[in-house]
Amino acid sequence: MQRFLVVRVFQTMIALLAVTVIVFGLGRVTGDPLDVLLPAEATQADYEVVRAVWGLDKPIYEQYVVFLKNAVTGNFGQSWKWNGQTAMGLVMDRLPATLMLAGVAVVVATALAVPLGVLSAVKKDSVFDFTGKIVALLGQSLPAFWLGIVLMWIFAVELGWVPTSGRTGLVSFILPAVSIGWFQVAALMRLVRSSMLDVLDSEYVKLARIKGVTERKVIWKHCLRNAAIAPLTYFGIILGGLMVGSVSIETVFSWPGVGLLAVEAARARDFQVLQAVVIVFSSIYILANLAVDIAYAYLDPRIRYS
Repeated sequence: MQRFLVVRVFQTMIALLAVTVIVFGLGRVTGDPLDVLLPAEATQADYEVVRAVWGLDKPIYEQYVVFLKNAVTGNFGQSWKWNGQTAMGLVMDRLPATLMLAGVAVVVATALAVPLGVLSAVKKDSVFDFTGKIVALLGQSLPAFWLGIVLMWIFAVELGWVPTSGRTGLVSFILPAVSIGWFQVAALMRLVRSSMLDVLDSEYVKLARIKGVTERKVIWKHCLRNAAIAPLTYFGIILGGLMVGSVSIETVFSWPGVGLLAVEAARARDFQVLQAVVIVFSSIYILANLAVDIAYAYLDPRIRYS
């Protein structure tokens, strides 16, 4: 167990370091940020002065070392678009809205996927199973932003049941949460179904039925508990997918979160903010997967590195 945890933590650190290299590199190949920072009438002398102030005149490896040191402390500098505000400060201000939306989406996905997956497995090849397969097919085929636009048109524009955009209360969570979580409903439901089918055919389940254990207890206590290991490992991917997917959904619904901030920063070529967003998103994704791996190791003692 200890060796497994040490190896996973080491791999996590390598992944985070690789993310910083990629983020730093992409920020330098998209163009000269001074073209956005300085006005069109700026002279070459102005460019040289600002370049020296921002440290852009140093060799690329020195710029990366400075970037890495600042990234460790959460210092990504000040925003060029939002004057006077730090990049990480902007991200932290918007992060609660994104986390709340992701949390609601996880609840929606779990509440729909687990019962559907269990029902599809227990009623294999029935109308319930067929319905579950249709839900999974549509969920993994429909783009989240397209589904969001369609739901907005039906329930906000035509019916007027919910607001079209913005964060105005609990009801405003419904459309973006369903839009961003629908893909995860399909994926999680398929995992629960396949895991339940494996467990339902196991010997200890047959023995429990022979002993007279009620079918409800067999399914929801014995089967689902043992079938939950595979879906649990997917929760790290779910969280990462919801965070990344929030970029398009927050843009569609004008949700004041980190995803919308990333789009606005990209349009303004505000590298400071964009780098902070990517680092935060990547860290959440990687650390969530590390937590899931640790939980998996405790649930299944067979997980070891030799």
